[in-house]
Amino acid sequence: MLTNTTEAKHSHSELQLINTVKALKLTGMLDSLEGRLQQARNSSLSYEELLAMLFNDELEHIEREALQKRIENARFEELKSFESFDINRYAPQIKNAISHLITGKFIQDKNHVIIMGPVGTGKTHLSQALGMIACQKRKRVKFVVTNELLSEFHRARADETHDKLLKRFTKFDLIILDDFGLKPLSAEQSADLYDLIAATHIRASLVITTNRKIEKWMELFFDPVMANAALDRIVNKAYRIVLDGESYRKNFIPKIQMEDDKMKKQD
Repeated sequence: MLTNTTEAKHSHSELQLINTVKALKLTGMLDSLEGRLQQARNSSLSYEELLAMLFNDELEHIEREALQKRIENARFEELKSFESFDINRYAPQIKNAISHLITGKFIQDKNHVIIMGPVGTGKTHLSQALGMIACQKRKRVKFVVTNELLSEFHRARADETHDKLLKRFTKFDLIILDDFGLKPLSAEQSADLYDLIAATHIRASLVITTNRKIEKWMELFFDPVMANAALDRIVNKAYRIVLDGESYRKNFIPKIQMEDDKMKKQD
């Protein structure tokens, strides 16, 4: 509801315009309407120029809302971006590869990314930053820890929603499987992971983070034939990024804690 002060502030035609914009639920336009009208008066803008600005405000609002929705649906572990990613800590070859991935072309080409390295070297940060890039490019993204995904598939088998769950994953443009290979896969888990890869590898991109070398992946699957089939679909179309060096997470340990660790070593 408009207050008496607001009503006195606007002319009758402006009030009509405000109410019409409200009725049409043009939120972005409504937020900027008063400022744009004042700008039009001060700068003697034409009707066309004013309308163009208002429609652009509405479009930007819609795009912001849609981006926020895509980010929420991705279910990232944390909101990570390349602004907080220290790319300079890696070797030139790795920096060049990451710079290429930032363009998002690998998603357009339906290629995959395998990010390898020890614990704490930035694998999950990099994968989620790539996921954020995909969201900004209007892609549907899903982030999931591999063990949690396999547990979800196990529950889906129990309540007979397995096919429905698998179909839901085929609708994503980018699937991020975090912490792949922490432990060997059972027969059921191997089958579920193979089904996911088989159903999505052509129509979507997969980003896989792991602390195991690709040569060791065969040992994880219950069935070597299934392992070969799964790896053949991924590895041949995948960019491989190997992150190494000092733990990335050390950069985020509070200084007082680091000093305390030093004192304990001296004792």
